[in-house]
Amino acid sequence: TAVGIGFYGNSETNDGVYQLLYALDNANHTLSGIDTLVAGTTQQLQVALEQHVGRLSEVLAARADYLQTLKFLQQLAGSIVLQLSALPVWHSVSTDLTALAADVSFVEYYRWLSYLLFFILVLTICLLACLGLAKRSRCLLAVMLCCGLLTLVLSWASMAVDTAAAVGTSDFCVAPDKFIMNQTESDISAEVVHYYLYCEQSLSSPFQQALTIFQRSLTTMQMQTQGLIQFALPLFPTAEKDLLGVQQLLNASETSLHQLTAMLDCRGLHKDYLDALIGICYDGVEGLLYLGLFSLLVAASFSTLVCATPRAWRLLAGR
Repeated sequence: TAVGIGFYGNSETNDGVYQLLYALDNANHTLSGIDTLVAGTTQQLQVALEQHVGRLSEVLAARADYLQTLKFLQQLAGSIVLQLSALPVWHSVSTDLTALAADVSFVEYYRWLSYLLFFILVLTICLLACLGLAKRSRCLLAVMLCCGLLTLVLSWASMAVDTAAAVGTSDFCVAPDKFIMNQTESDISAEVVHYYLYCEQSLSSPFQQALTIFQRSLTTMQMQTQGLIQFALPLFPTAEKDLLGVQQLLNASETSLHQLTAMLDCRGLHKDYLDALIGICYDGVEGLLYLGLFSLLVAASFSTLVCATPRAWRLLAGR
């Protein structure tokens, strides 16, 4: 019974930890994706667009109105870059999540393996006890006594570790939001962290203004570019390649805007946050409690077994 309880607790703890790791991996993928999109869009608007505009300025130099349009495009691109630069940089948080996931995965693997070996040890000692009594072998009883003492020490130690881990995890689960805000206050603003932790409909997105300006500026740039294609291209055929290049760049930026809007929305990261809490605070804590119960039952059983071994030894010696 004790070993069955231990197997269940070990499995529950493992499931909870891997649910936590899965949530951390999803959150890390989202955060790194945001940084990649911001960096890629900024690179396009600062480098690729400037190259196209520079060549177009030479081709359209004869028309001051077209040059004014190109200058306006540069100003709008600068406005978008300014808004993107105001978004949080998640690199440090993403790095911390990666390190945390690696550490948790490493510890969990050896924790799970250690308990599996402990279960095998308990079953082996029980088998030795049965064989020793069945064959009336004092040698087997001596081996069983030594292993039983070792198992007794291990069971009390594992119960202490399980209890400490369960208490520590429970303390975290009482107010996880406060703990996370304290840990991230030096990297991310409290408003942004609060937005993702609670994700309430009454909360407005701290990125709404930046994304709105991005959308409006991009729409205006697309309209201006379409006007140049419609009116300037018939007069300056050599500008076709760069004008189409600008149009493709703006279309790619619009796609990035939609992806960025979806990634910055609180619902995705908030779901990962809740999944992580469920994994560690429900399955994880439940598994630790069952492992603690297993250790207690094993300690009680082997205490009885160790105390009964000398009497069995004397009975076998008398025969």
